[in-house]
Amino acid sequence: MRHVVSVLALSATLAGCSLTAGEDPPEVRESGETTGGTVVLVTHESFNLPKPLEKQFEQESGYELEVRAAGDAGTLTTKLAVTADNPTGDVAFGVDNTFASRALDEGVFDTADVELPEGVADFVVPGDDGERLVPVDTGNVCVNVDTAWFAGRDLEPPASLDDLTDPAYEGLFVTPSALSSSPGLAFLMTTVAAYGDDWPAYWEDLLANDAKVVDGWTDAYFTDFTGGSEDGTRPVVLSYDSSPAFTVPKGGGDSTTAALLDTCFRQVEYAGVLAGADNPDGARALLQFLLGEDVQAALPESMYVFPVRDGIELPPDWEAHAEQPTDPVVLDPAEIADNRDDWLEQWRDLVTQ
Repeated sequence: MRHVVSVLALSATLAGCSLTAGEDPPEVRESGETTGGTVVLVTHESFNLPKPLEKQFEQESGYELEVRAAGDAGTLTTKLAVTADNPTGDVAFGVDNTFASRALDEGVFDTADVELPEGVADFVVPGDDGERLVPVDTGNVCVNVDTAWFAGRDLEPPASLDDLTDPAYEGLFVTPSALSSSPGLAFLMTTVAAYGDDWPAYWEDLLANDAKVVDGWTDAYFTDFTGGSEDGTRPVVLSYDSSPAFTVPKGGGDSTTAALLDTCFRQVEYAGVLAGADNPDGARALLQFLLGEDVQAALPESMYVFPVRDGIELPPDWEAHAEQPTDPVVLDPAEIADNRDDWLEQWRDLVTQ
């Protein structure tokens, strides 16, 4: 999904299985020249594939990889929908569960036809079951606090959504916008799930308590948050459950931040073969690559998200500090699709009034 800077680096090997179900990979010449053509991956602007791993995919699969960025998750989904009849690539990565139903309803994706390793099926879109959208990573959007800041002032940090409206925490919270940020939208969904039809009243209270809304996660975390910037002034930020793994002091010790696990919304990022792709075989090869053990093991330190595949060992800092919620908020993608535009319109009116 994803964070502490949304960046995806891939590392994978297919260890004895074919790159697409029932199909052998194209020939790779000794010179390293690919013979299967080019696979064009359309993704969000935070995607990052290290060159050595790009070469690894090309050598193992026989396909050349080209990556094209297309804005954040929302912008990506919009562009995929607009170009559904004339896709700009072969495969897309980065549509998340807040936009999945729209992409499926618009006919953006073809059949994936890949084998799902153990655990992956737990994250499929209901009703799709991984047929078109393949889960690649997951994470939870949660409110984070700078525990060192609060300890230095002998103030107990907030622990819940309700606490964020308490005058004791006036002017301390910053969140990215639901209109321009995937985690910002996830936070809006969290409040919808928590307060039902009363969510606008919660936001009125939150804004009255001087909550700050900024364009994106990077601004919130690395400019306003005291735990991400020496010049920050707000010790409460919307971020991820994995974020505390990256605020451990050099040399070890306890993290200086914590995720509030009762405020979390589960995010899943998907990949799929674009309908009408020029190279659907190459697209399916890349999908299978993303689900390989090495890719999944690389996700925490490169994408800052959790793998969806079972049996993947997490880095030591993640085991110690990236605690996941036991009961995160989950909304049916169909419910989100039916109401997202209305929710966003109401939210915009609240924030801009």
